[in-house]
Amino acid sequence: MLDEVRALLILQDRDRRLLALAKDLEKLPQDEARAKTKLAADETAVKKAHDALVDCELRLKRLELDVGTRRTTIQRLKVQQFETRKNEEYQALVHEVTRYEKEADDLETRELELMEEMDTLRAAQKAAQEALAQTQRLVEEDLATIAQRHKRMEVERAEVSAERDQLAAQVPEAILPLYHRLMKTKVGMAVAPLDEGKCGGCHMKLIASTVVAVQTGKEITRCEDCGRILYVQE
Repeated sequence: MLDEVRALLILQDRDRRLLALAKDLEKLPQDEARAKTKLAADETAVKKAHDALVDCELRLKRLELDVGTRRTTIQRLKVQQFETRKNEEYQALVHEVTRYEKEADDLETRELELMEEMDTLRAAQKAAQEALAQTQRLVEEDLATIAQRHKRMEVERAEVSAERDQLAAQVPEAILPLYHRLMKTKVGMAVAPLDEGKCGGCHMKLIASTVVAVQTGKEITRCEDCGRILYVQE
């Protein structure tokens, strides 16, 4: 194998590693977003439980006001009942007192039902908050892991990049432009192996003279179809 091709292979290995690191680094924000979306459902559940409890509390307060209003009316009617001297008015007031007392009793029964409902809603809210707290801990762990991965990959990228620059300096300047062009246009594979008479990059069958030239290893030989630099695996 030509020394130039061997140097290009080593350089390509580092460049491919840098490409892989770049792709992994690009995915990290998506990983962070996915981790944070895990909170959305639990946050929605907590808000829903909170809103349901607040609604129940408001309904209970309205009932308490309604009960208070009726109890006040009953007291007023009883005073009127005590003061009246006409039997017809007295009986009408008795009827009104009875009606308001029944309404007040019904409302107080509904109050007890709402109090039981509030106990259930408080329990549901507590469970939702606990679930959110647990998810929050897991998400924080995920985000911490992602942050560690990011730091580790940045360090590795800096190390590989520095090594890559040193390796590039050892490659003849005359073939670097070709190499860089192929790396951009051939999905990160500028140098491909000879694979049973085919190009290891595009997998097209090579003509006999090209195969012989690659096997001889006396000069840089390229695939006549895709243009990649070819080599024989040792």
